[in-house]
Amino acid sequence: MGFIYRKSLNLGPFRVNLSKSGIGFSVGGSGFRTGVSSRGRKYTSVGLPGTGLSYRTSTGGKPEKNWLQKITELFVITMVLMKGGML
Repeated sequence: MGFIYRKSLNLGPFRVNLSKSGIGFSVGGSGFRTGVSSRGRKYTSVGLPGTGLSYRTSTGGKPEKNWLQKITELFVITMVLMKGGML
């Protein structure tokens, strides 16, 4: 194990995650969150607020994406969720 650094900035339903390995982005609330990790992996997390129980899946495995690709994906995800009435 080594040194770990993580910090997140919350901007409403949006979250910017800063870590030693880079920047990740996500959108959602306490029961549902989806995003792109600092290593370029897409993930979705569903949980029961207040219980500490959650389930997280991730997809991908491609090389790291640049920050512009991450922001574009986050924007598209946000628009889909807003149009569907989830945000």
